[in-house]
Amino acid sequence: MNKKEIAEIKRQFTAANCSIARICGCYVDAEKNIKADFREAFLSLPEDEIFKYFEIFRKGLSGKIGKNLFNLEFLKSAKDKDGAQTFLLKLWNSRLQDDGLLREYYHKVIENYNYVGNYLILLIYDAYDVPGKGTDNIEMTDASDEVYSYIMCCVCPVELSKPGLSYDEMAREFQNRIRDRVVGVTDTAFLFPAFNDRSADVHATLMYAKKDLQEDLIEKVLGAMVPMPSDYQKDAFSELIESTLGEKCTSGAIKAIHEELLDLAEESRDLPDIKMLEREEVFDIISKQSEEELNQNEFNAVYENLLGGENLMLSNLVSNGLLNVDMPGVLVKVDETCIGDVEVKMVDGRKCLVIGISGDFEINGTKCEK
Repeated sequence: MNKKEIAEIKRQFTAANCSIARICGCYVDAEKNIKADFREAFLSLPEDEIFKYFEIFRKGLSGKIGKNLFNLEFLKSAKDKDGAQTFLLKLWNSRLQDDGLLREYYHKVIENYNYVGNYLILLIYDAYDVPGKGTDNIEMTDASDEVYSYIMCCVCPVELSKPGLSYDEMAREFQNRIRDRVVGVTDTAFLFPAFNDRSADVHATLMYAKKDLQEDLIEKVLGAMVPMPSDYQKDAFSELIESTLGEKCTSGAIKAIHEELLDLAEESRDLPDIKMLEREEVFDIISKQSEEELNQNEFNAVYENLLGGENLMLSNLVSNGLLNVDMPGVLVKVDETCIGDVEVKMVDGRKCLVIGISGDFEINGTKCEK
């Protein structure tokens, strides 16, 4: 799914657009016991509860693709009779009305979700009437191409509220507040089937991870390969630069590579799909910074060892346009518009990081003259 498709589904989690038919869930304690479960017609819930659930669902479709959101394809084994995709298809086709399938799903998640503490497993079933689009690519609300039905699961931590004092209206005094269990923001979520090309794709699913990827959940419940974390992609790219350029890996070369990545990011900004860098393209970007011909076979061996056959996601390499200069005791973050002002020079016999200054500057919020 691309950004526009994700945003389209996310827009359904509002009072004006909501068509969610059913919500189910269970509350799990720290010992992995189900303490309570429920099944409801979503629109029969009190309005204030509905809005709280909207916040949870929208969080499950938030963040950046490749960092928090991951397009997953099922492994071959997931299509077996007892495979993960086969089970998800049953759950989806049941419209969450089969209690036996729901209990089996809950236990699958509990067995493979790595979390110390209490949490809530939520499932919804929705049937979205997808508006058609005219030749000008504008949605026609009175024309529908198909109904996209899907299930979405959100797993949320449940923690005790903070201790404190609260005012008792009847007693007219402040008292120790009773601590209760509060549902936190979504930690992990997935959408099945994926909404690819604005249509249901049963061969893929979209996953959200607030921070850490739940590897067992991805492999055993979703039946997919664990995606490469964004931080690992960035570290692998740095290692590729170092191993490929060797002694030619200078500050100037790194700046030039970063600037080329920024140019590529700008060129692909309006594209619907995320820009991916294939192995050959990565080699070309790095090799431009060497006057000598580089050994592509050696590069390929390092690439294979680090990334296998995976491509690199451009957005994971440019760090929001910032160039980070890191050394013991010092971390400098330079905006993309000022990268040209950063140089490494010899000053009084010492190698120094030199940042050109134009106009006023501040240290800890205080303006400096020099």
